[in-house]
Order: sequence, then C-alpha cells, then structure tokens
Amino acid sequence: MSLHGKRKEIYKYEAPWTVYAMNWSVRPDKRFRLALGSFVEEYNNKVQIVGLEEESSEFICRNTFDHPYPTTKIMWIPDSKGVYPDLLATSGDYLRIWRVSETETRLECLLNNNKNSDFCAPLTSFDWNEVDPNLLGTSSIDTTCTIWGLETGQVLGRVNLVSGHVKTQLIAHDKEVYDIAFSRAGGGRDMFASVGADGSVRMFDLRHLEHSTIIYEDPQHHPLLRLCWNKQDPNYLATMAMDGMEVVILDVRVPCTPVARLNNHRACVNGIAWAPHSSCHICTAGKAQTASSPVHLSSDPILSLLTFSLQCNNNVLSFLSRRPPGADMGHPANAQGHRGPYSGLHSRGGDQQRPVGLHPA
Repeated sequence: MSLHGKRKEIYKYEAPWTVYAMNWSVRPDKRFRLALGSFVEEYNNKVQIVGLEEESSEFICRNTFDHPYPTTKIMWIPDSKGVYPDLLATSGDYLRIWRVSETETRLECLLNNNKNSDFCAPLTSFDWNEVDPNLLGTSSIDTTCTIWGLETGQVLGRVNLVSGHVKTQLIAHDKEVYDIAFSRAGGGRDMFASVGADGSVRMFDLRHLEHSTIIYEDPQHHPLLRLCWNKQDPNYLATMAMDGMEVVILDVRVPCTPVARLNNHRACVNGIAWAPHSSCHICTAGKAQTASSPVHLSSDPILSLLTFSLQCNNNVLSFLSRRPPGADMGHPANAQGHRGPYSGLHSRGGDQQRPVGLHPA
C-alpha cells in the first residue's frame, strides 16, 4: 500500500472516541478511505473521514462533522466507477445523505417516512443497493423495512441537490427489524433479506411484495442481529443471534436448515463479513479476548480455519492488507495478546489488496 519503502501489513488509526460504525469507500479516485462513526452516550456524536497518507503510510483524519446520536450504520455510496456524486449515508433517528468534498461534508437530505408525528422509530440498519445506487433499504424497530429511491442526477453540468422518496414500505417482521441487506441474486436489484427480534431471516422481492420467504428461524427464537450475503455466491448468507457464540451459514436453496454453524468463539459474536474476492471465506469478530478468524468453507462443507491476525485495543483500529499463508485445521487463528471486545468489522471490495477493518466495542 505504501509507495515508498517496505509495505506495512498492519495500519493503525486512533480515534478520539469509541468507534461504533465504519465503512470503506470503493471510489477508485479515493483510495483507502474510511468513514468512522462515534459512540458517545449523548445527543452530540461525530463522524470522521479517515484516509491513508501513502507517503508516510499513516491514516490521518481528513474531515470531521457532527451527527445526532451514534450512527447505527454508516456506508459510502457503492460507486466503484466514480460516476455518482461522492455521497455518504448514515442511519440513526433518520436516514441522512451527506455530500463529501475535500474541504467539507454537508447534509444533502434527511429521509423521514413519518410525516405525521414529532416522534420517529429509530433505524437499526440500512443497505445501499450495489447494482442500482439509487435504491436504499432501511430497517426499523417499528417492524418495517422501507425502500427509498434517491435522485442524484446532473442537469447541464450542475449537480442537483440529492433528494429521496419512499418507493415502498412493508411490515417485514412480527417484532423489531435489526438488519437489512440486498442480495446479488436475480440481477442484484430487487431481492433483499432482513432479520429481527422474532428470530427469523426473511427474503423479499421488490417485484412481488405480497409474500416473503422465511429462510431460517432460530430454534429458541432468539433475536437475530445481523445478516451478511456472500459476495460471490448469492445462495449463501450468514447471520448471528443476540448473545450467541456462533455464526449460522444458510443456503437459500435449502430453507430452515443451516449449512454450517461456526462455533469457535468463546463469547458472543458481534460482527461478520464475507471476503469480497472469495465465495468460501468469512471473517467473524466477537467479544472474546482473541481476534477473529476467517473461516474457509469447502464444498463438503468441511470447515478449516486460516491464520489471520487482526489487532484491536480500545479505540485503536488495525488493518491487515493480506492473509498470511498457512492453515490451521479446526482451531481459531492464533491471535494471543490482541484484546477485544470487537463490535464490528468490514471488508473492502474491489482489487486494492482487500484490506479488512476491525473496530472495538
């Protein structure tokens, strides 16, 4: 990653507050750029734009702006070709779209589907459609998922203000909805899944919203907190239960029967991320005092764990730019000395050596 001297394997950045949300930018003209959201137990929170100074091989803060409440999720527009405005979305009390420039970050629009009340149902998560970046989906504690349409067009060389409207809203679960994610199946635009407090994973098609498919239900009806689609094979997705110590791997072609249960964690799992370049590798992060381990899923499926050391200490982020060679069959990666707990991780897409970012609780 560095232009001069020997390339580092681990890059660190120390934020001034506890990091709760993070996301890599995929724009080709903004290499190695991160957005970080704070977790401060008060109304005033922060979002930082962090970039790699390649000559010094150090991450530095490019920009900081205020954010009401902690961001439950933060995500750059999935624009790998750089044809859309440079936008950043955050969820919390509302869904906010920000425009990022070299000198400032300004709020473009605030998307609120509750026009008839002074109160709002907090958003637990959202996802930005990779095939059609004009589509975003949000999940909420009011049992609904909302699909938003975003207008980011250009007229006569002038970029219009970004605006959005509700395309559809549906009652997705019997209880709170905790996560939503678009699938790459069927063209990658219309299909998405959600998880919630009722312990189910449900799959939807924007073309046929009159029904949904229950892919999985937790046997004890524990709330499911997160889901993550395989980046290469849309038949597979991963989910995890509240306070659970395992990651459940599902195949949508075989509903309700997990393909595998990854149970090497010694405390609850807090984050999951599929490798962007491989259909059979997944990285998990948890509350245990050892770092997470990417897991290799073979077609049998026999599980083997690959050595992959990630570091985290309080509010210090560490990034691993490549996976060391060698595999350890049946045991977590040796990561003694790396202290948790970890509350999330995110793998970067594209071909820029596929770094992984990890942040603590």
